[in-house]
Amino acid sequence: MADLFDTPDAGSRPSGPRPLADRLRPKSLSEVIGQEKVLSRDGPLGAMLAAGSLSSLILWGPPGVGKTTIARLLADETDLHFVQVSAIFTGVPELRKVFDAAKLRRQNGKGTLLFVDEIHRFNKAQQDGFLPHMEDGTILLVGATTENPSFELNAALLSRSQVIVLERLSLADLERLAQRAEKELGRALPLKGEAREAMLEMADGDGRALLNLIEQVAAWKVEGTLTRDQLSQRLMRRAAKYDKSGDEHYNLISALHKSVRGSDPDAALYWFARMLEGGEDPRFLARRITRMAVEDIGLADPQAEAICLDGWQTYERLGSPEGELALAQAVVYLALAPKSNAVYTAYKAARGAARETGSLMPPKHILNAPTRMMKDHGYGAGYAYDHDAEDGFSGQNYFPEGMKRPVWYLPPERGFERELKKRVEYFAKLRSKRHDG
Repeated sequence: MADLFDTPDAGSRPSGPRPLADRLRPKSLSEVIGQEKVLSRDGPLGAMLAAGSLSSLILWGPPGVGKTTIARLLADETDLHFVQVSAIFTGVPELRKVFDAAKLRRQNGKGTLLFVDEIHRFNKAQQDGFLPHMEDGTILLVGATTENPSFELNAALLSRSQVIVLERLSLADLERLAQRAEKELGRALPLKGEAREAMLEMADGDGRALLNLIEQVAAWKVEGTLTRDQLSQRLMRRAAKYDKSGDEHYNLISALHKSVRGSDPDAALYWFARMLEGGEDPRFLARRITRMAVEDIGLADPQAEAICLDGWQTYERLGSPEGELALAQAVVYLALAPKSNAVYTAYKAARGAARETGSLMPPKHILNAPTRMMKDHGYGAGYAYDHDAEDGFSGQNYFPEGMKRPVWYLPPERGFERELKKRVEYFAKLRSKRHDG
């Protein structure tokens, strides 16, 4: 049932030329390509629809994977009126009108599915504004975001919604979409096999981007079929999806760090290159690479940190792109270096103990006594000067009195820490001997 707040031509199609992406928009959920995991009968959305109990949703995924299409089809499946707004162009006054229209629509027996594109762009107060209308059933909210909802959305909004993760389209998914496009166009694309594969790769998992590329190729008047090189001359490769301050930034640096930790130089170089291609600041990478050296290699190879600092300094002197090679060398060196987090683990344990015992004084025998009063109070009394002791080691206690001696640094049998392990054991044996003596 229509109402005064509905757009008069809502749901109608323009009579003029329509882009290929619009012409191929699926008419049912079964036609959606690439999201079978969530739409199948056993998937989260399929199970909700089968049970007839659709809840508010947050659709999280990269561009061009079907978020808007799925939201529109969910409204059709549940017989809800579909309303779409964008957080970029919608303010509080516009939202009030949407809520008022939904209330009137509900009084007339029709529910509303409100689809909010880029929902993460709403601030906290705007996000809170949805809550009462979700709770009283005025709207069923479906939000779409390319950013991690746990970082960008309020806990209250997340607690009332189910997050559905949509995946980027695989090459097989993109090929199915290309075949559907050719059927709509009524002819095959003038591309050789390797050129067709290159076009799919250019789309980078984005179905909308692929259809735009296909539309360009289909408009060309060419004789025969184009090779990969000929296609590359005519089409610009789609820019890599990368946000230097967003979720992808953290995903890729995590992939680089774990590849180094996993001793895989090829994977490490790949993620390093992906970040550079995305426009990441090499200085950020230099800083994080150095962090990897002290966290995951440590004293198993003391040279690793120096290699990173040298690479960082070389980059500062040469700049891009020449200096990036020095950072790449550091990445490969770290990946192949022996790994140890023994110092990192010991440091975290020491920090924890320091927080718990932060008021304990050092033992008096290792305190300086610059005044007579301090000497009278026992400062420095009984201190053993290690250089005068046998083996240059006194074995005295340096922890606060009454604190049980911990063992935090446990070097593994890897790299240079094999030698350090011998030294730790040597001093532990001498300490025990001095203590028993």
